[in-house]
Amino acid sequence: MLRSHTCGELRISNAGQTVTLSGWVQGVRDKGSLLWIDLRDRYGITQITIETDKASKELVDVARTLGREFVISVTGTVAERYSKSDKLETGDVEINPEKIVVINAAITPPFTIEDETDGGDDIRMKYRYLDLRRNSVRKNLELRHRIAIEVRNYLDKLNFLEVETPVLIKSTPEGARDFVVPSRMNPGEFYALPQSPQTFKQLLMVGGFDRYYQIVKCFRDEDLRADRQPEFTQIDCEMAFVEQEDILNTFEGLIRHLFKSVKGLDIPTLSRMTYADAMKFYGNDKPDIRFEMKFVEMNDIVKGKDFKVFDDAELVVGICANGAAEYTRKQMDELTEFIKRPQIGATGLIYARYNLDGTIKSSVDKFYNEEELKKWVAAFDAKPGDLMMLIAGEENKARKALSELRLEMGNRLGLRDKNKFACHWIIDFPLLEFSEEVDSTSVGEKGGRWHAKHHPFTSPKLEDVALLETDPGAVRANAYDLVINGVEIGGGSIRIHDKNLQAKMFGLLGFSKEAAQAQFGFLMNAFEFGAPPHGGLAFGFDRLCSLFGGADVIRDFIAFPKNNSGRDVMIDSPSPIAQAQLDELMIELKK
Repeated sequence: MLRSHTCGELRISNAGQTVTLSGWVQGVRDKGSLLWIDLRDRYGITQITIETDKASKELVDVARTLGREFVISVTGTVAERYSKSDKLETGDVEINPEKIVVINAAITPPFTIEDETDGGDDIRMKYRYLDLRRNSVRKNLELRHRIAIEVRNYLDKLNFLEVETPVLIKSTPEGARDFVVPSRMNPGEFYALPQSPQTFKQLLMVGGFDRYYQIVKCFRDEDLRADRQPEFTQIDCEMAFVEQEDILNTFEGLIRHLFKSVKGLDIPTLSRMTYADAMKFYGNDKPDIRFEMKFVEMNDIVKGKDFKVFDDAELVVGICANGAAEYTRKQMDELTEFIKRPQIGATGLIYARYNLDGTIKSSVDKFYNEEELKKWVAAFDAKPGDLMMLIAGEENKARKALSELRLEMGNRLGLRDKNKFACHWIIDFPLLEFSEEVDSTSVGEKGGRWHAKHHPFTSPKLEDVALLETDPGAVRANAYDLVINGVEIGGGSIRIHDKNLQAKMFGLLGFSKEAAQAQFGFLMNAFEFGAPPHGGLAFGFDRLCSLFGGADVIRDFIAFPKNNSGRDVMIDSPSPIAQAQLDELMIELKK
């Protein structure tokens, strides 16, 4: 081998040993009589020290030709450093070299390969193989590896089997947009890349594999955000002969195991919140509960005072920010502009300060005297020094806007500490949601149709099944999401395992019998051969890694990610293909 030790391995106990190290030149410092080379590999950095008046001319000449990122091999003796470094694991030792071999020269890299680099996102994405040499990126991928190992260890002990499912599958109309792959041997027909292994893991349950998991690549052709990539990884799991409680207990155990084994943290038993309460008190289905600031509905208190904004609103709802009464007019204007942004859509912000001296001043003092404002204080359970903020309008829009304001205040007040973790389950989701958009499967007088809140295979609560006929929107799903720090880390459900109930579900979603059979006949047919009750979930592996790593962007934890346009700028993909390939696939591009 070209090395006897790594660059992060040597300690004072190795002093006097002859060793060979190989790696990349992090930097060279030439002081004339002394010459230092920092040699780096994946494991760390070791200093090479040359006393130029004692070393051979050949050795010194080679050392002085070295540049950043040269690949070299060094053989020499381990010695105690005169000037030790507490910044390096190897900071007590150095190598006095006898031989340096240049394995490969390197041109000057386009950015400095250090933790604090001068390279922007675009240039580092283009030269991702250089970015991978940086400690921060390497540590992210090491964390990813560690989490994967611990997932496998935990599930293996519970008799889960890791089973690979197909990557070339059938396109389905529900869910996000598919990536499709043309078939040369079946002209005019296409595979789809899986958005998840959903139907296959259900078929594994029918096949008797009662505990399945897979750390699996999935694909969705959708608009990208910081926490999305066109290809992403899931921890995909399924269990047979279980109820919802079994699933929650099993995978709560997995999350607590990961926090303990990877981060050394003991996470308490996860709390549970219904979807209805999440929407009522936080305005979204993945609330960040590291801090309180729950919504307070104010209709009964603020209406009827001739303030048209409140009187005409379907809902007036607010939050109380502890200790923010001293916010300046400029800060309040900034918050108002924040919620009026198009992506949030509020029309304005009403606020009242409960000052430390006990007085209450609001932005609507013309309509509300101090006695009336005291009712606001009581409703919010406000304390002197607190700031009460209200939003009015159509109910769903008001809740959405206030949810964004709550999170913004959490950031401003330092309440969203990345080193603090609040984990909980959201349960009792609606089974269905109605879309007003008209398409070929629309139902009702005004058009539109029902869509599955999760997916078409989610089981309704048994006590709500009868409502499928009379009030589909009131049916609750046997579904659950795991939320950590306001991020949906995973979700799943108990599945439908009865063919007749599955057929009814497809009917509600606008599928004709023929369309349901064409798309999902294989699954419904399998149910006729004895399908056990089953359920499962999938965790977003990339999101979980970024959460553990204290980052907001998942691509930092993916070796070769795409950019925000879905492009791999390193290999320049996607890219056109040759006309001969198009001809083989019988694809004609529009001019």
